[in-house]
Amino acid sequence: MTSNGPEKSHATLRYTSLRVSIFLGCLLVALLLGHFGVIPVSGEAGMIFLFLLAAIASAPLSYALLSRQRDEMSTQISSKVSGMRSRTADRIAAQNAEEDAADDAARSATAGQN
Repeated sequence: MTSNGPEKSHATLRYTSLRVSIFLGCLLVALLLGHFGVIPVSGEAGMIFLFLLAAIASAPLSYALLSRQRDEMSTQISSKVSGMRSRTADRIAAQNAEEDAADDAARSATAGQN
């Protein structure tokens, strides 16, 4: 496991799977309500309506229920991005140092010939 611990190593996967589970639960409830006639459903348009209803119902539920998982995912992503930024900055600094050393060597070689 990583240094973040086992519970934070797959925060994005955990958040996504929980979000999908909440949507599927809402879809199941909507389909059951449609099946038993609580919500009038007719044809393809009715099925699309049930999917939209499940999406609309699952959004605030996910927002309220998954705040901790969303924060963990955000922390994981931001730490990876900051690590990539620092590695990129280090690589650029090393390339600049190489270019400066080559430029200094070329100038001293030119000054030594004059």
